[in-house]
Amino acid sequence: MPTGLTRDAGWEIGVSKTLPLPAGAVWEFITGPEGLALWLGDVRGGLPTERGAAYATADGVTGEVRGYRPGDRVRLTYGGTTLQVAVAEAGPRKTVLRFHQERLASADERERRRAHWQGVMRRVVEELGVGAG
Repeated sequence: MPTGLTRDAGWEIGVSKTLPLPAGAVWEFITGPEGLALWLGDVRGGLPTERGAAYATADGVTGEVRGYRPGDRVRLTYGGTTLQVAVAEAGPRKTVLRFHQERLASADERERRRAHWQGVMRRVVEELGVGAG
């Protein structure tokens, strides 16, 4: 099976980075207005935290929250795909931030989304002021 193709979730991509910050600080940023705008867009009214709740961005993207575990992860539908953002402690003042998207249509879409998530990660790092980390 080609890299990135799964039996159950179709094509998928994941981008992660270890950041020199406590997990709580990364979580607060990524779920706050500035961080949310970087990875999801301008969500009208903020991202709901209840499973099954709908959301909409100013750009017209709509979806549903599939899971929300404070301090840990957000899982939601995004168009025809599933998107997960996770934060995990990796040691004292070290946190792994992960973006994972599945149910992509093709290998080409996977590569486009890889470039997208790498760009998002670069902007997160810049906004958090942690350099190359």
